[in-house]
Amino acid sequence: MALDQTLKALNDPIRRAILSLLKQRSMSVQEIVDQFSISQPAISRHLSILKKADLIRNERQGKYIVYTLNTSVLEDVILWIKDLEGEKYVSQNVSERSSH
Repeated sequence: MALDQTLKALNDPIRRAILSLLKQRSMSVQEIVDQFSISQPAISRHLSILKKADLIRNERQGKYIVYTLNTSVLEDVILWIKDLEGEKYVSQNVSERSSH
């Protein structure tokens, strides 16, 4: 997992909003654009960043490109965070024991 790319992609509120939309259902670029007050090229740039981070996938359906949420990368991020949290818990317990 390219964690840096994923976290960079998640850092933008528009991209997080796009992911929330795609959580509900797959959507075409135009359907996504219709949900925002920014230009289609700006949405396309956001989609490109999300795709590079593997947070979304796209598929041609007739004349449209439809975007879908890819949750496997998010699962990897959650596991990484839980691992960090576990390390924090372990180090806190070690610190508490050594101070007694």
